[in-house]
Amino acid sequence: MSSHKKLIKQLRDERKVLQRSALLNAFETYDRADFVTEDYLPEAYEDYALPIGYDQTISQPTTVAFMLELLDISEGEHVLDVGSGSGWTTALLANLVGDKGSVVGVEIVPELVSFGRKNIEKYGIKNAEIVSAVDEIGFPKNGPYDKILVSASATDAVPEELLVQLKPGGVIVIPVGQSLFQVRKISEDDFQTKEFPGFSFVELSQPKQNESRSRK
Repeated sequence: MSSHKKLIKQLRDERKVLQRSALLNAFETYDRADFVTEDYLPEAYEDYALPIGYDQTISQPTTVAFMLELLDISEGEHVLDVGSGSGWTTALLANLVGDKGSVVGVEIVPELVSFGRKNIEKYGIKNAEIVSAVDEIGFPKNGPYDKILVSASATDAVPEELLVQLKPGGVIVIPVGQSLFQVRKISEDDFQTKEFPGFSFVELSQPKQNESRSRK
């Protein structure tokens, strides 16, 4: 794939994503090439995941678009981006929530925290920040959130910590094993879950000291 415009066209015409104008605008605004490492610039517009160092990746564009469709962001929402990596998803989310919304990206690798921050600073994004992961999954300090995006795979279930950080009526999109899950929080004890199989992600790192409850 030779250009940003050609990647967008492929995603719309062949992959059948980016059909919503808001999501299309976000992808048009933030060029994936600005969020990859220098070694992989020649492959920035290919529709597959790319390494960004430290055993992490920037996800496949089709997958990112599909996850954001499932998340169904509205303007003004408060969103958590778990595993922000290069900052690309954080930037896309910031565009979707608009000036009245906010995004917190959280990343466990210190070097990628710096990398992601530099990348979103290129665009002068004011309604998003990237912070270092601390002692628990997510970032409860700034919660609860309207939506939560997770770009790394939980081993066998959705971490309970993240469900606690989600507002009633909110949605979390997260890989578990080889599937994507869309979980809607109806109330504190009631969740609606949809599964979409056939995906592959790097593993979600969890604080070793926490033995948390979890669910699908």
